[in-house]
Formats: sequence, structure tokens, C-alpha cells
Amino acid sequence: MEQELVAQTAEHAPVVPMHQHLSSTQQAQQIHARNYAIGYAYSVGHHIQAKEIHDAGFLNADDLVAISFWIISVAMVASTVFFLMESFVVTTQWKTSMHVASLVTLVAAVHYFYMRAYWVHFTMSPIVYRYIDWCVTVPMQMIEFYLILAAVNPNIKNGMFWRLLIGTSFMLISGYCGEAGIINASVGFVCGLWGWFFIIWEIFLGEAGKSAQYADKINRHIKAAYNTMRVIVTLGWSIYPLGYFFGYLLREWGDSPCNAIYNFADFINKIAFCLVIWNAAKQDTMENLHQHQGGLAERLNA
Repeated sequence: MEQELVAQTAEHAPVVPMHQHLSSTQQAQQIHARNYAIGYAYSVGHHIQAKEIHDAGFLNADDLVAISFWIISVAMVASTVFFLMESFVVTTQWKTSMHVASLVTLVAAVHYFYMRAYWVHFTMSPIVYRYIDWCVTVPMQMIEFYLILAAVNPNIKNGMFWRLLIGTSFMLISGYCGEAGIINASVGFVCGLWGWFFIIWEIFLGEAGKSAQYADKINRHIKAAYNTMRVIVTLGWSIYPLGYFFGYLLREWGDSPCNAIYNFADFINKIAFCLVIWNAAKQDTMENLHQHQGGLAERLNA
């Protein structure tokens, strides 16, 4: 389409006859007019081609937000396969955490494919798909705190599990109701913040935080993973209320910047979060293996 339009324009562009004598100024004007016509044809053809790509539901090189949706989708799928494969080579106490990590990225991948399609077709924020994704994956991430601590302290009470789950659910439901117009947007924002603050309190000062201090005496890898995970929850999650405030309440960012930022945040807060758990599991497994090999060598030498 673009090449045909350029060819047609070139045919109808001003042509200077060979026998006609023009001044240098007139020749420059003729050349400029011809180049302008061809450039205009390229521009029009590019926009026509972009529209055809968009209407067909494919990625457009000019739509960076759609590209970010696709990148995150593929990254989530790759992470799922990676975590599942790695779960076979870590010690038993880490297997459940690795399986939950793979579920987090798998659920996110499915929703991101739908969010990408929604954005390509309508160029609007996929609020429903995004919040469904968060309502499934974020509670599972909070459960990870409980799982890694319970692995070294089986006496942990179930209350910590339920507090993290309820706090997360309250935060997400409040945010969705505010963005969907079910309740006042400012009320939803404030309630969502309270849910987030409650989670931060629990993982730093509540039973989870106290259990993490106990874990440090038993397994240093669990404590290191726990500290990094709660930093992600504190700093990484701050992107979401900022996006809600500037993008939805103040309407200053618009849909494109907000979705690009949310996509980047999910990349960090989901994939990096799960990679922290994998790294701790890998380090702990290798350390146990070396200790076992060392003890075996001592027995053989004796």
C-alpha cells in the first residue's frame, strides 16, 4: 500500500522538461516540491499501513504500550517454565514456594495476552483484566511470605496467613471499586492505601516480621529472601498507588503512560519477586549439597 502510493505520487509530481531552461532557484523549488510530495506520500502510506495493522489486531511499531504488553506476556510464560523446571532440583522445603511462583507468572501471562489484545483493539486500560490478574496473583505472592517462614518454623500460626490474605484482598477490591466507579474514587484510593499499609506493617512489625528474625538463626537464605521480598512490596508496590493517583484521580498521565508503568511494575513485582525466592532456594540447596558431600567424604576417609 505504501509503495503504491509513493509510486503514484512520484508519477504526478512536478517534472522539469529537459528542453526547458530554468534558473537555479526555480530548479531548487521544483526539486523541493517533488521531494515534499514523495515525503507526504510516505507519511500517508505509513499511517494507512499502521491502521491496517491495528485493525487486524497485530502489534504496531508505533504502539509502545502494546509492545510492552507483549514483552511482559512472553516473559511471564518463560518465567513459568523456568520456575517449574527449577522446582525439580531444589530441596523439598522450597518446592511448594517454587510451584506457587510458577502459578503467579502463569496466571499473569494468560491475563497479559488478553490485556494486550484489549489494548490493541480499543486503546483503553484493561481495568477488569488487570484487577482479576492482581486478585489472583497478589494474594499468592503474600502466601509466599508464609510458606518460606513455615518451612523453617512449623509452629507459625495460621493467623499470619489470613491477615496477609485479607489485607491484600481488601487493598485490591478497594482499588477496583474506586476505578470502576462502584464507590467514590478517592474513598477507594484511601482504603486501598490502608490495605497496603496493613500488609507492610505485618511483614515488618507483625508476626511475619518477628518470625523472620527467628528464621535468620536457622536459615540465612530464607531471611535474605524475606528481606528482599518485603523491600519489593514496599518500594515496588508504591508504583500502583502513584499510577492510581496521577493517572486516574488527577487524569494527568493518561492511559498510555499508566499502562506502560503498570506493565513495568508487574515485571518487577512478579518476576523479580519470584526470582528472589528461586535464588534463595538454589543457594540453600547447593549449600546443603556441599555439606552432604563433605560429610560423606569424611565418613569415607574415616
